[in-house]
Amino acid sequence: MLDVNAIDLHYGAAQALRTVSLRAEPGKVTCVLGRNGVGKTSLLDALAGQHSVTRGTITWEGQDITALRPPERARRGISYVPQGREIFPLLTVEENLRTGFAPLKRDERSIPADVYALFPILRERRSQAAPTLSGGQQQMAAIGRALMSNPRILLCDEISLGLAPIIIADVYAALPQIKAEGTSVVLVEQDIVQAMKVADRVYCFQEGRLSLTGRPRELTREAIHRAYFGS
Repeated sequence: MLDVNAIDLHYGAAQALRTVSLRAEPGKVTCVLGRNGVGKTSLLDALAGQHSVTRGTITWEGQDITALRPPERARRGISYVPQGREIFPLLTVEENLRTGFAPLKRDERSIPADVYALFPILRERRSQAAPTLSGGQQQMAAIGRALMSNPRILLCDEISLGLAPIIIADVYAALPQIKAEGTSVVLVEQDIVQAMKVADRVYCFQEGRLSLTGRPRELTREAIHRAYFGS
């Protein structure tokens, strides 16, 4: 269980998050929706330890991890798929995947079979230079890399960004399978339609604050529109 309790986050004098609280349950997909620039990525940075919070606490599996650095959080089973994919251009597909082994001991470093089962194209092109993959295939590689350490929670930032609708559907098809393996997912998205298809719980953001939360079946289209657009 991931519990976020009343966190604030600042970049210098600018405040990106304001008293944000949320919960991500085991084996569930928690979606964070909002327009560009409202604090969604800042939230994931806080959860991954990329940026320190200035107030509040983050608890993971019953332990306070607020002060832990990113490598320590990764060793505790928290993995991050950043916006923009951040594929290493000088490495092959398989070498990119293997960079996800960093939190593991050497004797634990083997590519999980379920990664290639999720994304068979990565097996087919494992010796290929990573930049020659399509945008969708690079996104699959970024997700696969994050799964190398067998995480218990996966933080995903805008995995539909810049992809064609048919490719988005392929990428999103992996999320229910990841969830079925017992991995929690926190998914930041602007695409309301795609997010609502996979979400177990939804949080909407406006200007660094939560504007709405609930299960998809409890939320009307009008309520989501108001929470998302502010009108």
